[in-house]
Amino acid sequence: MTQADKEQDNGKEKEKERDKEKEKEQQRGVKRPIAPPVIPEPPQEQIQSNFIVVIHPGSRTLRIGRATDTLPVTVPHVIARRHKQSGQPRYEDPWLLRDGLNKPESNEQRQNGLKMVDQAIWSKKMSNGVRRTPVSAEQARAYNCQIRPAVLDSSSRVKWTNTSHHPPHLVGEEALYVNPSDCYNIHWPMMRGQLNVHSGPGGSLTAVLADLETIWSHVLQKHLEIPLKDLKYYRCILLVPDIYNRQHIKEVVNMLLLNMGFSAIIVHQESVCATFGSGLSSACVVDVGDQKTSLCCVEDGVSHRNSRLCLAYGGSDVTRTFFWLLQRAGFPYRDCQLSSRLDCQLLQHLKETFCHLNQDISGLQDHEFQTRFPEAPALLYQVRLGDEKLQASMGLFYPTTFGIVGQKMTSLQYRSQGDSEDPHDEHYLLATQSKQDQSSKSAADRKAVSRPGGGLDGEMRMQGEMELGPAQGECLMGAGEVEEPLSAHVSRKTAIMSQFESKALGLDKAILHSIDCCASDETKRKMYSSILVVGGGLMFHGAQEFLLHRIINKMPPSFRRLVDNVEVITRPKDMDPRLISWKGGAVLACLDTTQEMWIHQREWQRFGVRMLRERAAFVW
Repeated sequence: MTQADKEQDNGKEKEKERDKEKEKEQQRGVKRPIAPPVIPEPPQEQIQSNFIVVIHPGSRTLRIGRATDTLPVTVPHVIARRHKQSGQPRYEDPWLLRDGLNKPESNEQRQNGLKMVDQAIWSKKMSNGVRRTPVSAEQARAYNCQIRPAVLDSSSRVKWTNTSHHPPHLVGEEALYVNPSDCYNIHWPMMRGQLNVHSGPGGSLTAVLADLETIWSHVLQKHLEIPLKDLKYYRCILLVPDIYNRQHIKEVVNMLLLNMGFSAIIVHQESVCATFGSGLSSACVVDVGDQKTSLCCVEDGVSHRNSRLCLAYGGSDVTRTFFWLLQRAGFPYRDCQLSSRLDCQLLQHLKETFCHLNQDISGLQDHEFQTRFPEAPALLYQVRLGDEKLQASMGLFYPTTFGIVGQKMTSLQYRSQGDSEDPHDEHYLLATQSKQDQSSKSAADRKAVSRPGGGLDGEMRMQGEMELGPAQGECLMGAGEVEEPLSAHVSRKTAIMSQFESKALGLDKAILHSIDCCASDETKRKMYSSILVVGGGLMFHGAQEFLLHRIINKMPPSFRRLVDNVEVITRPKDMDPRLISWKGGAVLACLDTTQEMWIHQREWQRFGVRMLRERAAFVW
């Protein structure tokens, strides 16, 4: 008998012995430990990009389209819902108004911010070497108070949305033009990048998710011409904020896969998609949206967790500040109200048309604008403006100008609070991972013995290490942080958070802080040489040069010597900065590496939120 035959016989004998042992255990009633179900590897299949829908939901605008589309469909992210009972009070989510504006200190804070803005304007010389001559609001006011509008047309040709057939809901532009006297509530389901959950009518999590589902379903059917019954043939890529609410994302994924019926989904962060869309491998991504500004350093497709920062202000705060400055200058359209949807739309348009960050534009200039509202004539107004156009834009660098008091203005990345559906989360991994130095290991062992069922700790630790998933390369809390005692780590993180949350950082200081949180000098150098600005909140003439000047002036002197060139990119490949993240989601759909990131409907039904931790390209 050969050696191979002997080994084969031995193997068969051992297998028979194991089978006999199992039979004896069953007879004795011994319970074997039940291993958790193993998540299968995603099937490798050829996916057609025209059957992938990319969804980028913003606070004011929804961008959605097939991955093969050149441009996404862009609609206002708003819904009007008909009252269920007659006599029901009307409710409307605010657009430009927000909490913290009507405090006793608000006006004083606004005035102090404006003084700092004026000082900054005066201190920076124009390109010809001469300092700007400040223009007071009174000079413009004397002229504007005399202005009366000219009638262009007796009819504005703009009409209220027809609601005579009593539709249960209206979406997008139709919702914006619902007559305030009609029996409809107006809801914006997202606020500052998160679900708009509040205590008012339609503010419950269930109601907000229902609004999202209705808006997205409407756009898919009407604009993309995809029947809802065919969504089982489609996949979805969902872009989420860098600082995300885990519970909200879990509920939205649940809605997309189980309620709407998409066959699979990928969830990815806006900042990483922005680098894909702009063709950059590494960048400090600055996303200035309508209601929030988020910053994050991205390197080779990985978002550095410690560098994430979210500021609770954006383009709508600039619009509201511009309106305040216009009023000081005697704004001739005197009936303008921040509580009116159509007036808010007009103010957004005026901000985008007039505001700038070019300090070479000085003195008083005359402008004109039109108002076209339903059931009113079309009017033409003249208006004379000076520094107001620059002062409003500079509010992003001096956010006290916004006059927001008593609100949380800055957020850092919070650690997961845990989820009952996902017992093997990062808390479990931190508690069970093997420690390198002996003292930490012995302390962990003592804790394991003191806990009920501590004997299973070694077994569970092995499983925890196996379950780190594809995102294990991204550090949970930054380099070296895991090795310090958990209590010291938590208290240090809490101290940092409380320090920043209470005050609003200007955009330039926030960029410096985000880059400074990177682990190595080499990474910081990369980030300074590639500051990518996306979103629609900083699309002002002269913004690129203005931001570059402020970054160079405020960056640490040690880095001025190390960094060859500081570069601010506002229009990569001459693309609209509002569409770059969506475009990155479309690029993601075409990459071979995304095959292993798909979460299929059946997997979600079986494993739930655990799939996000296993498959997401970032630490869940």
